Amino acid sequence: MEYLIRNCEISDLPKLLVLLQKHAEFEKAEFSSEGKKENLKNALFSEKPKLFCMVVTTKETIVGYVSYTFDFSTWDASTFLYMDCLFLEENARSFGIGEVLIEKLKEIGTQNNCVNIQWQTPEFNERAIKFYKRIGAKGKDKVRFTLTL
Repeated sequence: MEYLIRNCEISDLPKLLVLLQKHAEFEKAEFSSEGKKENLKNALFSEKPKLFCMVVTTKETIVGYVSYTFDFSTWDASTFLYMDCLFLEENARSFGIGEVLIEKLKEIGTQNNCVNIQWQTPEFNERAIKFYKRIGAKGKDKVRFTLTL
């Protein structure tokens, strides 16, 4: 599969929203697109972005994305890169694209003096867990809580 990985552009937002919805469906999560386009535009493209995103493109369309932020660990007393989402359309899987995206995040993390990359995935996402273990990632058993405000 021929593809290109590049930074997300404002014109990518409509397709990114479609992928976000597919990702939410895959993870059995609720999703509403209401207000998301404008909020993502502000988070990604402001003078001081809160969120960063790369997209995977083919000649025809965008087939995946990875989004990330930078955060600070009290335990490590260091900055870390948090991979918020990594999603590829079904037809874009098994081509090594996920590994290339992780390598790009490793480069970005190193350039930004990050101590590590952190992320999470649902327990039922066995394919992703197998992939993450194959590339050398270690999992931690924790329960994630969400408190709606």
